[in-house]
Amino acid sequence: MAMAVNRAEVGAWGEAIAARHLAERGYTLRDRNWRAGHGELDIVVERAGVIVFVEVRTRRSDLFGSAEESLTPHKRAKLIETAQRYLDAHNLSEAQWQIDVIAIELDERNAVRRLDHYECAVEGGAGF
Repeated sequence: MAMAVNRAEVGAWGEAIAARHLAERGYTLRDRNWRAGHGELDIVVERAGVIVFVEVRTRRSDLFGSAEESLTPHKRAKLIETAQRYLDAHNLSEAQWQIDVIAIELDERNAVRRLDHYECAVEGGAGF
């Protein structure tokens, strides 16, 4: 892939890295970039019967804080709301589910400097 330069490209690159990371660990991809209203779910996967909504936070520097710090309370609330919409839209209201966060830091060549996968990272506004 060519050098990611803008925010959208960095985000898409991070999501591709995260999707590969999840596939290598036995998760089955259900959806990418699923939208409902003003909300979006970066990656939706399933493993052992659990639906996992994965928010990918990718940074090329920590000038504006770490990838983890960029997940505001408003964004957490939006993720929960959008996850509920996904479950309703797919008749999965009885399914077990969780919201994970994958934080990725890239170096100047877009190589992965750090990838941390936080399971159950968003629970009603709680986290890390």
